[in-house]
Amino acid sequence: MGDNGGVPADYGDFQELVDEVSALLGAPATLEDRDFRLIAFGVHDSEDDSAVDPVRTRSILTRRSTAEVRAWFERFGIARATGPVRIPAEPEAGVFRGRLCLPVRHGGVVHGYVWLLDEAEHSPAQLSAAMAVAARIGDRLAELAEAGAGAGQALRALLTALSRAARDTAEDDLRAALGPDADLPHALVCVWPPSRGGKRLAAAGANGTAVPDGVNGSAGHVPLAADELPGIRAVPGAAAIVRVPGWGRWEAVAVLVRLRSPHVLAPARSAATRVLAAVGGPEPAPPELGGPVAGLSDSRTSLADLPAAWREATSAARAARAQPLLGPVAKWSGLGPYRLLTALPADAPPDPAVAPLLTPDHRELAHTAEVFLDHAGQAGRTATALAIHRQTLYYRLSRIEQLTGLDLADGESRLLLHMALKAARL
Repeated sequence: MGDNGGVPADYGDFQELVDEVSALLGAPATLEDRDFRLIAFGVHDSEDDSAVDPVRTRSILTRRSTAEVRAWFERFGIARATGPVRIPAEPEAGVFRGRLCLPVRHGGVVHGYVWLLDEAEHSPAQLSAAMAVAARIGDRLAELAEAGAGAGQALRALLTALSRAARDTAEDDLRAALGPDADLPHALVCVWPPSRGGKRLAAAGANGTAVPDGVNGSAGHVPLAADELPGIRAVPGAAAIVRVPGWGRWEAVAVLVRLRSPHVLAPARSAATRVLAAVGGPEPAPPELGGPVAGLSDSRTSLADLPAAWREATSAARAARAQPLLGPVAKWSGLGPYRLLTALPADAPPDPAVAPLLTPDHRELAHTAEVFLDHAGQAGRTATALAIHRQTLYYRLSRIEQLTGLDLADGESRLLLHMALKAARL
């Protein structure tokens, strides 16, 4: 590992290659993937503030370009071009300065674009040298893509292995695919797609593997082929993304995330947020209405512990769906009683004493009981939370005791009712 802001050393050369293009053409360059997500950028050292381009500034600050900018650029055939493409300004699209685009290709496939905020003419020799660097970038991205596909396949095999021998083989394959990164701390993210969006993910490509893209600074990228996980293109810090059989009807999305420290889960939360945005669309439904949710495991320093981490991540995602206050991104360490409850089988029947309370006809009574127990049995706080008169609360509590046969003055009866109500959410 080199000192590269917490990024594995094998990714650091993208910044060097971008700087090389900047030096060749005498202008600051920016490298984006094929979905216009930022990978690396050169330093802009001009003292003329008017020379700063809003598109470039937004790309650096938000790590992506707008749909209008993308549409304008793609109009000039950059996805098919094999040489430099000059693109004029278009203020209505937010492009206030023309620029030069160098397509980044490998094996006939575009992997990204190098952009220059430069309207000057360059000699054929300069452009040829710059395109040679762009080709090296394409080779590097393709190399990482191949390694990432292997990481995704090995991760899924490890998380779904049914025997010790299969786990050992998958662990060895994952270690080989990750290389030096295998010894870094990792966390697993489980993203459960929306009730309707999940159908789209489940019908996606056959292998569902991920391919890591370029990294700059402290953020890595894992782009996914269009036929694998639609809508998910780049996830900061991800070592692999793959579809894995989860709980419920559809597959979940597993994201293996590199951590800078075993005690800091911020990269995992960022990855979860990115994937949630991809699978949920621009206006996702809240978790209680079937919207996407995500769960984060605790960190692990051994690949052998990833199956246990996956159980934590899937349990956290289940809890996020069941208890909106935990989601849409829930940490295993923050689940409280749900850490125990998620260990129960998903199809476990409710306790016989509590079952009558869980019918649709008694939904209001069940809610009252849960709020009452959440407030430690304090009638005044419960009545305030429910916005009802205290006498109404007492009436409902008596009905709850009649239906369940439980004495709410008894501590064990309260515990049984409380846990049964929480478990029913799962």
